Amino acid sequence: METHAFDQAIALKPLSDGVWQAHTHPAYANMVGPFGGITAAQALQAVLLHPQLLGEPISLTVNYCAAITDGAFEIHARPARTNRSTQHWLIELRQTDATVMTATAVTALRRETWGVDEEPMPYCPPPENCPLPDTPASLPFIRAFEYRPVTGHLPGVWDGSGDTSLSQIWVRDQPPRPLDFASLACISDVFFPRLFIRRATLVPIGTVSMTVYFHAGSVQLQRTGADYLLGQAKAQAFRNGFFDQTSQLWDRHGVLLVTTHQIVYYKQ
Repeated sequence: METHAFDQAIALKPLSDGVWQAHTHPAYANMVGPFGGITAAQALQAVLLHPQLLGEPISLTVNYCAAITDGAFEIHARPARTNRSTQHWLIELRQTDATVMTATAVTALRRETWGVDEEPMPYCPPPENCPLPDTPASLPFIRAFEYRPVTGHLPGVWDGSGDTSLSQIWVRDQPPRPLDFASLACISDVFFPRLFIRRATLVPIGTVSMTVYFHAGSVQLQRTGADYLLGQAKAQAFRNGFFDQTSQLWDRHGVLLVTTHQIVYYKQ
């Protein structure tokens, strides 16, 4: 059986203690460099493979310092501090002796406690009732996911007529692949920039920093399997060249798996 493109992309070669070699993958190419979600997944994978790992991821913050060029790069990951139930990680991506991304992560030993999802899954038709987009994907990384828009998909005409940044979509890997922490980190970044939705105008943009909060543990991810996730994203403010973007992903049964927040640069 052929290895899934995602698994090829996050395959890391150990170079020394806490240092791995990674490669960009053509399936996740973006306009400039790779799709940010796959880079976040590669950074997290370095933590997940580390022999000193404690527990499971509960947060990941990535700061995109510069565009990654096609080819090889190094990921340096080390635990900065390990407590009884939490572990704090420092991660750096280097290419041609330059830092292209910095990141931090927190892993933890999860335990059973009282819990509730305060943010309910919005009512949406099931994915089987939401057709695929009419237009073919323009970038390779978009084809790595199956999008079934509910509302707020990319505009059909770029005429400045947008009036809301809200999007709701069903999404999963294409071809389908069982969910795990690395793929959840990747799929958390599938939402198109809110500026495109709000303004229906194409302008230069780039994510500066993204934080992913993992609310689900490995058992919940295994239950979700390769099924669709319902995603919702919106912005809260566009100002002085930067806007924020917040999003949530639920499983089909309404369990909140992950929430994210990012700050994005834009021009004009």
